[in-house]
Amino acid sequence: MRVKAVLFDLFDTLLLVEGGEAFYTPCLQRLHKFLIENGGVDVSFEEFRKVYFEVRDTLYAEANKNLEEPHFNIRVWKTLQRLGYDYNLSDAIIARATECFAEGFMNYVRPDEDAASVLQWLYGKYKLGIVSNLAIPECVWKLLEKYNLERFFDVIVISAEVNKRKPSPEIFQKALKSLDVAPSEAVFVGDTPSMDIEGAKNVGMKAILILRRTSATDTAKPASTTVKPDVIVKSLKELPKIIGDC
Repeated sequence: MRVKAVLFDLFDTLLLVEGGEAFYTPCLQRLHKFLIENGGVDVSFEEFRKVYFEVRDTLYAEANKNLEEPHFNIRVWKTLQRLGYDYNLSDAIIARATECFAEGFMNYVRPDEDAASVLQWLYGKYKLGIVSNLAIPECVWKLLEKYNLERFFDVIVISAEVNKRKPSPEIFQKALKSLDVAPSEAVFVGDTPSMDIEGAKNVGMKAILILRRTSATDTAKPASTTVKPDVIVKSLKELPKIIGDC
């Protein structure tokens, strides 16, 4: 069946995160500094970091079971609760602290050098979409606007906006429904075998693996590695030549 739609993962596919996890400590320091100066928080960064990662890892463990994606605000709120601060999840200080983290993260993100030209080639020939896992959806929208990529896409589905994360079938199905295409008419391009390739193949899409840092370090269950991509590429610029043959 002819390909009608091409969907992409975002981070380490279209946008590259420099330095792997190098962003995490400085971003968390920004968040902590904001809370010290504006939220009446009086704990050391070391204590804050310890409790934050306990909260995050608990939420990650739950997400691995139910494939849900709670907003990053919940991490901040639960961390403050454990530290004895009685904020409500809806308080503006929580959202602003998340923004501080996101602003720091954005400094580590840049577009793949071929992203704009490849998207321009695909645009108009195929329906285009993004399916991204991120707990701060506002950050996705800001980055797409910053790099003028939003204009290419017919649908953008971000996990924390729909409370489902890859490889959940629901997040892929939501994008396909918005595009009004069948799974067999769509190709997904991503860098993480356990989320992008397994998730897309399990709903009936073709899947292209782009080899990135995460492709080699994916911590998928052994069973996940049995789901193989239809095609493997080393760069986005290979896509125009192969999409029609998928």
